[in-house]
Amino acid sequence: MSSEPAAGDIGASGADAPTEPSAGSRSARAPRGSYAKGQARRQQIVDEALVVFARGGFHSGSLREIAKRVGLTPTGLMHHFGNKEELFTEVLRQRDERVREAAGDPAEHTLIQQATKVVAYNQESRGLTSLYATVSAEATDSEHPAHEHFARRYRESAENATPLLRAAQADGEVRADIDPALAARLISAVMDGIQQQWLLDDDVDMNALFAEFVRGYLVPTPDA
Repeated sequence: MSSEPAAGDIGASGADAPTEPSAGSRSARAPRGSYAKGQARRQQIVDEALVVFARGGFHSGSLREIAKRVGLTPTGLMHHFGNKEELFTEVLRQRDERVREAAGDPAEHTLIQQATKVVAYNQESRGLTSLYATVSAEATDSEHPAHEHFARRYRESAENATPLLRAAQADGEVRADIDPALAARLISAVMDGIQQQWLLDDDVDMNALFAEFVRGYLVPTPDA
């Protein structure tokens, strides 16, 4: 589901990293504050890239447009990120970090609550939700740079959720008549489906729809 680990972190590029002075020259030392300024510029690029990729996906998202939005040339932007794939990966990583900070990681006795928090966060974060919906659909193409990333995240999300659902069944927190492995996949499918409807129609209430799914499918009825 949306809060599973994202692609690997990317450190500061060589252009922004502090450098040691050469043995014979103090002038090689980076000016005070240049590293912090470089990191701030990187973050500005990531923030604008999120907007561009959320609207057009990876292939249509233009580096030229991203560079223009931050007042750089495409060549200048490449001093901060080596290529489009590296920038795109960092955007996805930060998106997942924000979701994780807001909702936490799924755990025994809290899987449903965590998923509910993810849905609530997504409804308050249209840009991030649009990015996820656009890129996950685009990544069904096996040649897409995020194809394996999304295939793995869905697979690992289901693998992690299955034993949690099984434990919840044993404790009476989840219906005994559902298949935990199928339910683990279905939770992600429902979350993705309702956010797609919400992105198309602001009147859709993702929180209410997910709560209805939980009530009608996951939790035992009072007389069960």
